[in-house]
Amino acid sequence: MKVPVFVSRPSPHLVAQQEFMDLFTTELQARGFDPLTLGPGSSYDYEAPLTGIRRLMTHCCGLASIAFRRTHAVSATKFSGADIEGYVQRTDRELWYTSPYCHIEPAMAFQLGLPILILREEGVVAEGVLEQGVTGLYLPEFSLRAKQPYITSEPFRRLLDQWGSRVQAVYKRRGDPPRLYD
Repeated sequence: MKVPVFVSRPSPHLVAQQEFMDLFTTELQARGFDPLTLGPGSSYDYEAPLTGIRRLMTHCCGLASIAFRRTHAVSATKFSGADIEGYVQRTDRELWYTSPYCHIEPAMAFQLGLPILILREEGVVAEGVLEQGVTGLYLPEFSLRAKQPYITSEPFRRLLDQWGSRVQAVYKRRGDPPRLYD
């Protein structure tokens, strides 16, 4: 039996993103995981989205989130009109944001105590759960334009081994009966 893992990602809108997802899914399956997601072409739930996500996620033993570029902002103003000491208005340019579900779903997994793996496409704003260290495991940034796909790199394989061992531990513990003693 394959170990179910929840995969959080915006729907790819670029061929390179789809190819990345295909490689990632193949790698998960080769390691004995069953990648599950909510949305078109996958599991679907007619409840409110968060209810369906929680229902599927409670069945899973880990979460992997791929924060692809989704929304492009030519410029954005942070702390607009700031008048409190320590805050200064600033304008950032050429920003990329991912789906809000790439923040929501890892936060839900964190609350369930699941192992979390987050990969962030190059250029996606690193805020919320996409900030380094927020969920505990190293959060790499990958490029879809790299000569060697990140999925086939040695650093990714080591990261996936580390996360995968935690997922396997959850799977094993879920099968153990409750213990009232040590």
